[in-house]
Amino acid sequence: MTSASTTTHRTARAGTWQGILLLAGSCMPVLGSVLITPVLPQLSAHFADVQGSEVLVPMIVALPALMIAIFAPFAGQVVDRLGRKTLLIIAMFAYALVGTAPAWLEGLPEILISRVLVGICEAAIMTVCTTLIVDYFHEQRRNRYLAAQTITTTLAATVFIVLGGALGVGGWHTPFWVYAISLVIGIPMIFALWEPRAASGKAAVEVAQRPPVPWRRIAVPLIVSVFGGFAFYVMIIEVSYLVVGTGVPATETSTIGGVAAVASLATAAGGITFARLAKRGERLLLPIGFALQAIGMLIVWAVPALPGLVVGAVIASFGSGLLLPSLVKWVVATTTFAERGRVTGWWTAAFYFGQFLTPVLMGVLSGVLGSLGTAVGVVGIAAAVVAVLVAVALRRAPVVEAPAEETVAA
Repeated sequence: MTSASTTTHRTARAGTWQGILLLAGSCMPVLGSVLITPVLPQLSAHFADVQGSEVLVPMIVALPALMIAIFAPFAGQVVDRLGRKTLLIIAMFAYALVGTAPAWLEGLPEILISRVLVGICEAAIMTVCTTLIVDYFHEQRRNRYLAAQTITTTLAATVFIVLGGALGVGGWHTPFWVYAISLVIGIPMIFALWEPRAASGKAAVEVAQRPPVPWRRIAVPLIVSVFGGFAFYVMIIEVSYLVVGTGVPATETSTIGGVAAVASLATAAGGITFARLAKRGERLLLPIGFALQAIGMLIVWAVPALPGLVVGAVIASFGSGLLLPSLVKWVVATTTFAERGRVTGWWTAAFYFGQFLTPVLMGVLSGVLGSLGTAVGVVGIAAAVVAVLVAVALRRAPVVEAPAEETVAA
């Protein structure tokens, strides 16, 4: 190997700084989901005279997740055709522009359009950040960063909810200025990240030939990921309503926030546990993750008091923290460099489509079954069934190892 190529390999070795930036970028879709939830009542009151506002105002939160589900596969196509870094930088800067737009917009239609654009940016950001984590890091370091992605985004969700509530005191416009944080992250990305490419040999040939998406291998994991995204967000979205349902007044925000924070920390603990157990593989961790979700949700249903809710939320959230990086590893980490962007895009679309369905399906289930607690219990039963089905499917499936490939700077 020449000295020039040796230098290329050395400069293309990712470290902690690249990992931090990619983890920070991964928090942007979480920012879009939770930051403004504390000011939704203010928005509902402000737009009360707008026809259909009872449906349109909640869509301010839901639209970005739907746009991620729709546009992430297209982002994956761009990633594999044109590269990773350029798309990420453009999306980070555009995110600051469209994300802060409602801070100075007054019309509900204009705000909804800006939220559509936020979701498109998030689709690109999440797809590229996850793809680059898998590109830059290998074996155990890759597992640690996939786990850290769950931990970081979960803790960020808690911080963003608190921040949105604190800034909301100044009016519903104020929290939207937080979206400008993407500039703080995007600028160092320009200098610290690089465009990877397959180093040599078979991987480089595959890039030139651009193989098709391996649908036969990923179809079932993608379907499971839709349910995983749905189940993952059940406790995140519904925990405050469940707390109030136990008899806690809606004005006791400290109690409601405390339960939400404990559940969030349990999710982070699940992600930390994944990092330690990742070598055991998806055949063990995926069924356990779904099973813990099932147990926690069934406890919430069976013990409809605050202590039962706390215990159930902690168990279910721990399972969610174990589940999310296991799903990413199952679907994405076994891909080749040439197909990774598209596969990551489809996984992102599947998971966030599940997230988008959560408030819709939980609303329907609660209406049909008569209570939110019963609806959570039914989702718990479904999670138990999925745990069994996934365990059987993985036992029968051949073991697919992550490709032993390296990437270098373009």
